[in-house]
Amino acid sequence: MRPPFRLSGVRSVVLLGAHPDDIEIGAGGLLLALAGIAGLRVRYVLLTGTPDRRAEARAAATAFLPTARIDFALHDLPDGRLPAHWAGAKRIVDAAATGGADLVLAPGPDDAHQDHRLLGELAPTAFRDTTVLHYEIPKWDGDLGRRNVYLGLSADRARRKVDLLNNYFPSQKDRSWWDDEIFLGLARLRGMECRTRYAEAYRCDKALVEM
Repeated sequence: MRPPFRLSGVRSVVLLGAHPDDIEIGAGGLLLALAGIAGLRVRYVLLTGTPDRRAEARAAATAFLPTARIDFALHDLPDGRLPAHWAGAKRIVDAAATGGADLVLAPGPDDAHQDHRLLGELAPTAFRDTTVLHYEIPKWDGDLGRRNVYLGLSADRARRKVDLLNNYFPSQKDRSWWDDEIFLGLARLRGMECRTRYAEAYRCDKALVEM
């Protein structure tokens, strides 16, 4: 059974992304919160990405987590084709689980994008004794659903997240879905749901509660 989860007790994190920018879009506010933890160890795992896009992700991770010790595992499986490369994706996720972690962040198994969805399904099969938080990524598919874990964000932290996204992923800024109002609007909506100004929302399928 997973140990009880406390953000203040996190010392090791595994970040799983299907594509460069997935992790920061879905959990950039949480990364900024974790950045204040002394001695934080991070395994940053991407399954796809061109060399230029992987370089963006590497730079972004160090900006979001400037004091953490980050081990990168940046792979080049075919973008948009991960279900056809299930065995390779599974090997990558299993390798990321070596040594365990206090917290895992991954996309959701209910995500409409096939690459995100596969990674969300694989994460709990490898991290059986770790709290897994599934982040959300806004997209044209309209797949945003109900979430059951919220992280409140101050206005400064929400703005900082968006600024870092814009600064470190310049290749994406011409995309129709890459928009400050989209990122801040979703954060405001999730904030309303948990009675804060801004928030990130996650799904957690299993947690252990202690008295």
